[in-house]
Amino acid sequence: MDFLNNYLIYLIPVFGLIGIAFMAVKAAWVTKQDAGDGDMATLAGYIADGAMAFLRAEWKVLSYFVIVAGILLAWSGTTVATSSPVIAVSFIIGAFLSAFAGYLGMRIATKANVRTTQAARTSLAQALKVSFTGGTVMGLGVAGLAIIGLGSLFIVFYTMYVKNTGGSVNGEAMAKALDVLAGFSLGAESIALFARVGGGIYTKAADVGADLVGKVEAGIPEDDVRNPATIADNVGDNVGDVAGMGADLFGSYVATMLATMVLGREIVSHDAFGGIAPILLPMVIAGLGLIFSIVGAALVRIKSETDSVQKALNIGNWASIIFTAIATYFVVQWMLPNDSFHMVRDEVNGVVKAGVVPFTKDGVFMSIVVGLVVGTLMSIITEYYTAMGKRPVLSIIRQSSTGHATNIIGGLSVGMESTVLPILVLASGIYGSYHFAGLYGVAIAAAGMMATTAMQLAIDAFGPIADNAGGIAEMSRLPEEVRHRTDNLDAVGNTTAATGKGFAIASAALTSLALFAAFVGVAGIEHIDIYKADVLAGLFVGGMIPFIFSALCISAVGRAAMAMVEEVRRQFREIPGIMEYKAKPEYEKCVAISTKASIREMVAPGLIALITPIIIGFAFGPEVLGGLLAGVTVSGVLMGIFQSNAGGAWDNAKKSFEKGCMINGEMHYKKSEPHKASVTGDTVGDPFKDTSGPSMNILIKLMSIVSLVIAPHLNSKPTPAPTAMKHEVKKQVIVQAYVSPITKNEKKG
Repeated sequence: MDFLNNYLIYLIPVFGLIGIAFMAVKAAWVTKQDAGDGDMATLAGYIADGAMAFLRAEWKVLSYFVIVAGILLAWSGTTVATSSPVIAVSFIIGAFLSAFAGYLGMRIATKANVRTTQAARTSLAQALKVSFTGGTVMGLGVAGLAIIGLGSLFIVFYTMYVKNTGGSVNGEAMAKALDVLAGFSLGAESIALFARVGGGIYTKAADVGADLVGKVEAGIPEDDVRNPATIADNVGDNVGDVAGMGADLFGSYVATMLATMVLGREIVSHDAFGGIAPILLPMVIAGLGLIFSIVGAALVRIKSETDSVQKALNIGNWASIIFTAIATYFVVQWMLPNDSFHMVRDEVNGVVKAGVVPFTKDGVFMSIVVGLVVGTLMSIITEYYTAMGKRPVLSIIRQSSTGHATNIIGGLSVGMESTVLPILVLASGIYGSYHFAGLYGVAIAAAGMMATTAMQLAIDAFGPIADNAGGIAEMSRLPEEVRHRTDNLDAVGNTTAATGKGFAIASAALTSLALFAAFVGVAGIEHIDIYKADVLAGLFVGGMIPFIFSALCISAVGRAAMAMVEEVRRQFREIPGIMEYKAKPEYEKCVAISTKASIREMVAPGLIALITPIIIGFAFGPEVLGGLLAGVTVSGVLMGIFQSNAGGAWDNAKKSFEKGCMINGEMHYKKSEPHKASVTGDTVGDPFKDTSGPSMNILIKLMSIVSLVIAPHLNSKPTPAPTAMKHEVKKQVIVQAYVSPITKNEKKG
């Protein structure tokens, strides 16, 4: 035990290395599977080449951003005592690993898609095994890289600024170490935002073009080889839902751990780890979650064609969550001290403020349980609102029978209704975790929720792989039974993608609240008073930002889709023989349209998230910036849930018609009028669920992280000196009053 106490900090990256080792084994297994015949391999090659072309174009633009931002961060690190020019190095490493995580997932996804198609020629069980193993590679790669990167950098900066200098765990030295580490999270979230927005614009421009011209106008299947936009559509599944999602959850994973570590610095802890147990705990929890995600992934399997794919995924997910919760209990009992403890900011002159209740290690564990419960409930609720056969999707199906307009009305109402239960769950989670362990409890709840990110991402990434597999089966004109199996996987994938987005926005809400609390402490402000006009104005501006951000994303999809529609129409009109399979469409022109549009259009939304906190913070001060963050967090969470669930419900309503739907005693299938109405709804929902909706969680986290990075520059107060551990709460009466100025006329009265 003494060995673990002394060297635990150095063992944290080992968790990540274990994840990367298993990822390599899984990737090698997928690569060895049969890739099918020549036509299938050719189509898969088009998809892989298009995905890499997009990434190269995106990386070229983002490399300029990383260089410029790195230079500015290095300069800013010289202007305050609690920062360092080394923050630029941390930022670049975070940006690189975020992009690399997305690349790893996309590479294996473009190999797993065609191999899933080939496996579907054998059985549904084998197709699930190949597609889910491809998703597992993505999940393990993202979580493994995040733990290795954050754990290794913490060792370096802790040694550099605290251990070797004799600095205090709660003082300026640790504040500098964690501020520099915030650069790592900033780099990860910056790349995640551009990757998610750019990938989302790419995939939905292609998807909308393929649907409107191919399915509605030409009357051919969605993934028909005759459709010029079908390759771009399948490329988009990889760059948006795989590479974009990988970078997204990499950033979320890192931001959650960082927020908890920053708040952990404010806890005076007499533990066996030199006082850094509250800082180490979130990284240890993440490492355990990674290990148990590997165990959970091994349990995902089916035996027959009639077995439920969704049930198999749920078993693996539940197993990883339960095992992580059990292991976390023993880790918390081991790492945290037996004494009650509280945060430094809860003291005044060494005396605990009146009303402050110290928390214990049991309270910390209960906060972690709250986080796991919140994440699970969010997934269950999202599945209800987006899954086939449930009341919300069935209501959209019924309203499709009376036309396109009523389908749109139905989808919008489902999306709006779907915000109620998640917000109540989130609010309860925030209240409960704060009750058990204060602000640190809220942060550690988010860490608990994100602990099984590897498993969540494996389930999420399985969806686009199955979608691509179905596309390749359609384009290759394989037997109907093959497409039936891939459609089975794809339908479940739509639901898992929606639940993954619900999970991501819930974790973002808790993480942003933790980052918000960290910002308040680092910026040196006591409270945020919305009774002040400037703070209230900041609150309203913050509430507006998710709307303009969504507008830019959706309009970008619309503009790119218009260009795609015109190109597809041109090819149908000017290239004779396409409809008779005698001529090959010019797929590369559609790929080029999506690539150029996504790279061009991703800049404006990204700059809003990066620049707005800087302008507000330096122009109006930290308290107004706090009001802005509160507004953008609440508004962004609501917008993210609404858009993601509305889009997911529209999508599965459309897919329900492909299997056949009974409406008022009459069966309706593909090409029926209700089906055409559902295609319109799905087209509207596409940018909701795959572009602007999932970008909300990155938006609110990135703005919070930017604020945290600039907080030392806004703080005019010195870093508080560390205080001794208090074993008793001493009551202190603190009277605060807001006194408004009294005019001469009021005095006379």
